[in-house]
Amino acid sequence: MAALNTDNIKVRVNGLNFFYGAFRALNDVSFGIPARNITALIGPSGCGKSTLLRCFNRMNDVYEGNRSEGSIIIDGADILDRETDLIALRRKVGMVFQRPNVFDLSVYENIAFGLKIHRLVSGRSALEEAVENSLKDVGLWRDIKDKLNKSARSLSLEQQQRLCAARVVALRPDLLLMDEPCSTLDPMATLKIEELLMGLKDRYSIVIVTHNMQQAARISDFCGFMLLGDLVEFGPTAQIFTAPAQERTESYITGKFG
Repeated sequence: MAALNTDNIKVRVNGLNFFYGAFRALNDVSFGIPARNITALIGPSGCGKSTLLRCFNRMNDVYEGNRSEGSIIIDGADILDRETDLIALRRKVGMVFQRPNVFDLSVYENIAFGLKIHRLVSGRSALEEAVENSLKDVGLWRDIKDKLNKSARSLSLEQQQRLCAARVVALRPDLLLMDEPCSTLDPMATLKIEELLMGLKDRYSIVIVTHNMQQAARISDFCGFMLLGDLVEFGPTAQIFTAPAQERTESYITGKFG
């Protein structure tokens, strides 16, 4: 069973409240996300999982009237501070969305675009090497190395989702967010994405939102159960699924609601 080492915390959430206008979506959430592990957020629809995930790169800020209280400390800095550089934050905290959101560009340019914008490499050869390495990181290079100039939309859905992951890891983030990345994929493609995440966790701290409890049990090291904006319970996944401390967690895990 994985143990929560307080010296290995990548993200520390303290008293986080989040509001969509007058609606309070998160209620005093506090916990720590371990580094170089996979953390799963589970719970029924509308419980606040995706809202919490998007707080980590402040994607919720794009809508007027949304606001947060509390703090989210990543590497010693409170990202909710008004002075936070959001462009730098979103490079540091990468995100893969529920549906593949490839750019209407070639496979190559989908990855090169971010590298150019953030000026992370200089020179054609360095750019080509970075693109190749990111595709290798997500296990795509062998399959599509001869398709780099083709439209990214010509790839299968599973390949497009891997390409989205490659686009993120090319920027070398510290934290990787996955918002139901397998919800549109078939079982075989889902297993490939899960294998990808298992292979990446040695280098990245990964947080995944999933409705699939079997998926959470298979791939995550730590798990948080959310309900109605509350983080009901957080701990090692094996403990959450076999010996939860909270009755509400047990009821959800055993299918009594949700």
